[in-house]
Amino acid sequence: MAKPHILIIEDDPILGEVYMEILARESLEAELIRDGTAAKQRLQEIIPHLILLDLHLPHVSGMELVQQIKDDERLQNTAVVLLTADGLRGRDLQDYADLVLLKPVSYQQLHQLTKRFLENIE
Repeated sequence: MAKPHILIIEDDPILGEVYMEILARESLEAELIRDGTAAKQRLQEIIPHLILLDLHLPHVSGMELVQQIKDDERLQNTAVVLLTADGLRGRDLQDYADLVLLKPVSYQQLHQLTKRFLENIE
């Protein structure tokens, strides 16, 4: 089977690197993009298996990217995990993603979500 392709869209450089490191410990490769415009372009070029998506991004919002993902037939099987620091808003986002997590995301949470969404890929 194909090797999983994980796309992390996170503008916070520290959190982005932490997520990359955690996934590397799980022997998973990921690509990190730090702004919405670059993410929008990249999503036209690739079909990731899993997207970790921060809601608050420069240039193009996370919600705009979610809509692009939902509207793109190529991405219909891509799992989307929304990352937000706003606990109250997190509850309102359940309909837009496969999972919504409050930041900061722990090692255990990343481990569990990659296992859940990528178990049939490898």
